[in-house]
Amino acid sequence: MNQVMKFLKEDDGATAIEYGLIAGLIAVVIIGVLTNLGTGLKEMFQKVVDKLPTTPTPP
Repeated sequence: MNQVMKFLKEDDGATAIEYGLIAGLIAVVIIGVLTNLGTGLKEMFQKVVDKLPTTPTPP
């Protein structure tokens, strides 16, 4: 019975799980930021392309 109580009181595994959850949360945040940043960059470059002339003017 003492061994069962010792096993139930151990919390070493909880630390690893917590680190895993933190790493997962950080990954989700990074993916969200990069997705928004990519969309913003795409829109910015599209505005630049839209302002360029479609046919080159002769010198």
